[in-house]
Amino acid sequence: MHLCEFTMQVEAICALKSHGHRVVLVTSGAVSVGCQRMKLAARPKDLVTKQAVAAVGQVRLMRMYDDLFSQLDQPVAQVLLSRENINRRHHYTNASNTLEGLLKMGVVPIVNENDTVAVEELRVGDNDTLSALVASLLQADWLVLLTDVDALYTADPRKDPNAKAIHVVENLDDLHADVGSASAGASAAAPAQSGQWGTGGMATKLQAARIATCAGVTTVVTKSTEPQNVLRIIKGERIGTVFMPKARPLQGKKLWIAHGLRPSGEVTLDEGASRAVLANSSLFAAGIKAVSGKFDAQSSVVIRDEHGREIAKGIVNYASSEIDQIKGLSSAKYADVLGYSGSDEVISRDNLAITAQGIVKSGSNSNLQMAAGKPTS
Repeated sequence: MHLCEFTMQVEAICALKSHGHRVVLVTSGAVSVGCQRMKLAARPKDLVTKQAVAAVGQVRLMRMYDDLFSQLDQPVAQVLLSRENINRRHHYTNASNTLEGLLKMGVVPIVNENDTVAVEELRVGDNDTLSALVASLLQADWLVLLTDVDALYTADPRKDPNAKAIHVVENLDDLHADVGSASAGASAAAPAQSGQWGTGGMATKLQAARIATCAGVTTVVTKSTEPQNVLRIIKGERIGTVFMPKARPLQGKKLWIAHGLRPSGEVTLDEGASRAVLANSSLFAAGIKAVSGKFDAQSSVVIRDEHGREIAKGIVNYASSEIDQIKGLSSAKYADVLGYSGSDEVISRDNLAITAQGIVKSGSNSNLQMAAGKPTS
């Protein structure tokens, strides 16, 4: 991204603040800036070099933002997050408290994944998902995903002259998207160019929209070269694609279970158990058809119906090996099989979050998001 784009986005954020909004900026770029500073021809593939380059780039990236915001007399703060900060409940709460504290002080927090220390299994992985997690934990009003396409389309507009922009998506569960090519459902225009420096794409933006709308956050995909449109979008103009929030959003612990924890395995249910889970009932072994992955008790798992569709996530009371032994059995038989008497519930309703999540395919490139928080009083 060129300096002029950074400048326009900084100006757009300050304009939002002048209208009473609290804004968090979620940005990537430490690795790519570090590569430019070290004159590397390609993004490093090995973890140690990538972390070292990120450390070099992080200093330069934050200096640039601080210089640009300082010209508009706007204080900023750097907040580095890793997947571990989101996985651990007390870290998750502390991150939320820190961000809220900065917002109350009138500061613009600049959030980035902590690439300098994050190992692969503890990375969020893409900026779109990170921005959605930040918007969710703050219970923001809006999440704006800035990209190099202007909207989601009914087909690839480069190939289909009849393709039309989708300005409002009421229910993401009804959207069957193939963002790599035109499809019978809705698909997105692929960016005109994709580089080697970024991560993410339209697929990750749809996934981010799913996370954020599940938390009650209105989500927008719009063009990064026109950040001044963000205020117009918030005022109701039909620009980009707006994903409407769920009518009954997840909050608190259930939001953390749904999107904060990284699942360690999966359980597949029969039709009756799927209906019960969707009605917010606890999960019992009698309705479990299969279990996959190796995990301990108190791990997070994805819950799928018999057609393989994700319907919920939850924290299990039993290890995978134990669930495999008791699946299909009534709770009265647990002790005979396991040799001890445990909880009747494999997953308690208090540790279960309904996600009813579909499947999205393919992807491309992205590098900056803005999560617009609730207006200050």
